[in-house]
Amino acid sequence: MFDVIIAGCGPTGAMLAAELRLHDVRVLVLEKETEPVSSFVRIVSLHMRSIELMAMRGLLDRVLERGRQRPVGGIFAAITKPAPQGLDSAHAYLLGIPQPVIDHLLGEHAIELGAQVRRGCAVAGFEQDDEGVTVELADGERLRSRYLVGCDGGRSTVRELLGVGFPGEPARTETLIGEMEVGVPQEEIPAKVTEIHKTNKVFSLGPFGEGVYRVVVPAAGVSEDRAQPPTLEDFKQQLRAIAGTDFGVHSPRWLSRFGDATRLAERYRVGRVLLAVDAAHIHPPAGGQGLNLGVQDAFNLGWKLAAQIRGWAPEALLDTYQIERHPVAEDVLDNTRAQMQLHAIEPGAQAVRRLFTELMDFDEVNRYLIEKITAIGIRYDFGGGPDLLGRRLRDIDLKQGRLYDRLQGGRGLVLDRTERLSVEGWSDRVDLIADPAAALDVSAVLLRPDGYVAWIGENQRDLNDHLARWFGKPAD
Repeated sequence: MFDVIIAGCGPTGAMLAAELRLHDVRVLVLEKETEPVSSFVRIVSLHMRSIELMAMRGLLDRVLERGRQRPVGGIFAAITKPAPQGLDSAHAYLLGIPQPVIDHLLGEHAIELGAQVRRGCAVAGFEQDDEGVTVELADGERLRSRYLVGCDGGRSTVRELLGVGFPGEPARTETLIGEMEVGVPQEEIPAKVTEIHKTNKVFSLGPFGEGVYRVVVPAAGVSEDRAQPPTLEDFKQQLRAIAGTDFGVHSPRWLSRFGDATRLAERYRVGRVLLAVDAAHIHPPAGGQGLNLGVQDAFNLGWKLAAQIRGWAPEALLDTYQIERHPVAEDVLDNTRAQMQLHAIEPGAQAVRRLFTELMDFDEVNRYLIEKITAIGIRYDFGGGPDLLGRRLRDIDLKQGRLYDRLQGGRGLVLDRTERLSVEGWSDRVDLIADPAAALDVSAVLLRPDGYVAWIGENQRDLNDHLARWFGKPAD
């Protein structure tokens, strides 16, 4: 008997398993692939909020060793604008990292914490009752768990079996993307790319380091069978059609295609079965938000599901997973829709793109869009109060170290500058730091395990009410 079975060992499934293991939850992760994908070396970007979460769990050094930092500007619809000064994060950069590497690092982290991972195991069916979920594997084996979480992709078996609607729009356009070397002098490329960009915003051919270029071209005219991976010849054909040359591309690292399908699950939870990442939402890759959205789902869900299993969750705490994360996904779907429109080649779309390009010269517009894409602008609705309430707190200096270093255990935290507050009754779930010198503009805050500010004030009774709201009844 497991506490939680997770279908899918991508970054979100692995991160969720690790978050649950911080609370001694018995976790089994099922992955249908028999081996980790190592040949598919697509580079993904960790955004500011995801980098902060890595720091909060002591993973940042590992990730930084394997990634490449780059400026955070130019991520909205690939409109080239520098990032504004003074972004509200100690990690105001993007981190490019090969997807197999982040998959491995997060999977390794989960296993180190005690999660079990079984490969070559696909969920074929399940039945739930008042006590748990019986999961049937493709080979007929049956497993029992208290909860099941589907992190099994856009064609999620868990979601389909659950009968949850997945409304939205099917793909209308297809795009090829890959990384490969070029066979022409590299100094000839920028002028050609600039000329093409005047009429085709989908096209991209840019250096990615070590002589490798990332190539993005429309897929129109290429086989419509998405089950068939694109070939190098497909890329050459599209490059010749758009640029009049194939730039001598050769030696591809990876080749793929994506569409602009946009869908959002109607519900994230039905009884003891929950959905996350692509099982809950799919959207175009504009702005590079997909992996980040999923990992942030895991951080939101992990401590709440653990609280339910450990028996101290307040009533309806688990329901706040959908209440908080569903609107965030809606916003991501909307901003990717908008970005895809700005990539369209029609005159009207290009006129709007030119207008956005002008508007982003205003610092507040540029800042707003960057905070939206990188998720540091999220504010959950915790009721009325100061602007900081419902937002994540950036990493700040304490008299002993940094704030995020004190969040690695996945517990709540009261940071008290008054030195008068207590967490008595909740000390098994919440830590207390009394630090009058903390770089904080308010008297005290209550942080949830995911780093969001759940209370601001200095009154003990008021704090106790909010401790009970988020962390349940005090211990006897």
